[in-house]
Amino acid sequence: MSKLFSKIKIKDMEARNRIVMPPMCMYSSDDGGFPNSWHLIHYATRAIGGAGLIIMEATAVEKRGRISARDLGIWDDSHVEGLAEIVAEVKKHGASIGIQLAHAGRKCGAPGEDLIAPSPIAFDETYGVPREMTKEDIKEVVSAFKAGAYRALKAGFDIIEIHAAHGYLINEFLSPLTNKRTDEYGGNIENRARFLKEVIKAVREVWPEEKPLMVRVSAEEYAEGGNHDADVAQIINLVKEEGVDVIDVSSGAVVPAKINAYPGYQVRFAETIKKMTGLFVIAGGLVTAPEMAEEILQNDRADMVYLGRELLRNPYWPLAAAKELGDDIKWPEQYERSRK
Repeated sequence: MSKLFSKIKIKDMEARNRIVMPPMCMYSSDDGGFPNSWHLIHYATRAIGGAGLIIMEATAVEKRGRISARDLGIWDDSHVEGLAEIVAEVKKHGASIGIQLAHAGRKCGAPGEDLIAPSPIAFDETYGVPREMTKEDIKEVVSAFKAGAYRALKAGFDIIEIHAAHGYLINEFLSPLTNKRTDEYGGNIENRARFLKEVIKAVREVWPEEKPLMVRVSAEEYAEGGNHDADVAQIINLVKEEGVDVIDVSSGAVVPAKINAYPGYQVRFAETIKKMTGLFVIAGGLVTAPEMAEEILQNDRADMVYLGRELLRNPYWPLAAAKELGDDIKWPEQYERSRK
């Protein structure tokens, strides 16, 4: 059997293969942040299609933490029921499921919200200038992540991903390009990592030790003076003892920058982080071919591989990939007649 279709166990989560659907915003909620039939069908279809781990889209821990007015939310207990329905349906079809807990910070695009960030610097001319967060603001957001994690537990998720990538709030603290603070949350790398460390610690107070916790990072900022993969690995090493098990490696979107994207363009960052931190790592970035996914795993560059756009185009990619790699996997019985 290929490595791509081998099982992987991380704490109490066992995924049937190493194919990951990463979080991708659907912008399909209402202003209240509730999931609907679109979300249920979208995620369940990828489970039927054979993905091993599905990570739900950025789900805001505060209303002011939404990327858009149509983001999912987990800032209120009333969100749990709809999320739990999706979790149950995905698990019914054999996939593990996680949720990405997020806060947009200065990149909140929902109208009328209080824009907050470590420093009062706008992302670009299309965004407003955020308010510099006070110590009380920081405590409130840390508490919001903790409350979101508890709701994720009640909804039945297998794994939580803390969104510390793509220029959103936690990433804004991590990057020297967006964090110009002079207190204990800014300046050197230890201080810039402090907010993420506090979020992880708070989440772990309610997220059981036996359940895996993941962090998504932007391992390259594509800008002079920004973080690079070795810097991000150093940050991870500063916070991992608080209870991090997996790193989901992405890049960019911290500041406007030109990115040369090509098949597998982020895999080398994942490789660096895996070597420097010793944690489980998920790699991806325009991966479309089964052979490429297999190479990444066989060469120990990562432990799992995510496919974003490809799984949007083809929810049944895993079924076709197994055939291409010569693996005899179980198909949904309803589709068996189309297998040959």
